[in-house]
Amino acid sequence: MIVILDNLRSALNVGSIIRSSDAFGIKEIYFCGITPSIKHKKVLKTSLGAEKHILAYDMQTTENAIAKLRNNGYQIIGLEISDNSIELSDAKTADKFALIVGNEVSGLSGEIQKLCDLLIAIPMKGIKESLNVAVAFGIAAYKLTNQ
Repeated sequence: MIVILDNLRSALNVGSIIRSSDAFGIKEIYFCGITPSIKHKKVLKTSLGAEKHILAYDMQTTENAIAKLRNNGYQIIGLEISDNSIELSDAKTADKFALIVGNEVSGLSGEIQKLCDLLIAIPMKGIKESLNVAVAFGIAAYKLTNQ
């Protein structure tokens, strides 16, 4: 599994995702658009050294990251609540896949969703319709890396 961070705003969320990635054995992360770099002070603060075990790729756009990975045989999975999403528990992945998580406010754009082979969502039972991106990533990454 490879991770694509699509225009995340919060360096603290990015650091948390790096730390969770290391915990689940994920070795590669693409930092796209405005996503803070792996060298950002607040990213380093929350990743707590996990960044030393991650291959980081800075990409100008998420579309470029998707194209590169698709050309290398990766299935592209977006984590997003939409009418086209299936429940996380029903997701079947290819041997090689990339998980995209989106911006904390706007999620994955319609354009990025269209580039995904599969959209997955975590079912919500409460009043709020979504989780913090780092929390949602942790849940999805755990499930997808333990299939």
